[in-house]
Amino acid sequence: MNLSEKEIIEIFKKTGALLEGHFLLTSGRHSNVYFQCAKVLQYPEYMEKICANIAAHFRSSKIDTVISPAIGGIIVGQEVARQLNKRSIFAEREDKVLTLRRGFSIEPGEKILVCEDVVTTGGSVFEVIEIVKSLGGEVVGVGCIVDRSNGKVNFGYPQVSAVKLEAVSFQPEECELCTKGLPLIKPGSRKIK
Repeated sequence: MNLSEKEIIEIFKKTGALLEGHFLLTSGRHSNVYFQCAKVLQYPEYMEKICANIAAHFRSSKIDTVISPAIGGIIVGQEVARQLNKRSIFAEREDKVLTLRRGFSIEPGEKILVCEDVVTTGGSVFEVIEIVKSLGGEVVGVGCIVDRSNGKVNFGYPQVSAVKLEAVSFQPEECELCTKGLPLIKPGSRKIK
């Protein structure tokens, strides 16, 4: 049985993964809310239940491989792949560009599901989609745990999120939190200047 959005939000709160303050997002935008998925995914029982929402959506799709952007998406991709009994690979940054390393490859015509933890602007997912396409793979869909855009980001493929909501975010020069003098926190994995 899939978890409801309300149940997933409760898990985020229970594990301390739903943070409030003034945050610098991977996209470069600022927000008053941050989803630290790693704090939820450290618990296998929550990871399994939340990723089941994504796996169930794509269970009837023809998928050969699940790919994720490092670092946040790796655990999500691995768990979705485990539930679908498919191969799991990831792209990681090299000179600030996502690329396949570690001997990972994609064959022409290979059917690929892209998984991510949190989507705000979708930048990392779009980069992974381009990797798949450039190698002749076929993207069959995109799954994520949290869609902060509330469905506004459209990847051009079937997509599903376990939680959809519109979390307020600002361009740095328009940030209301900056004007209030609140300290800026960068909790994510990517280094941003």
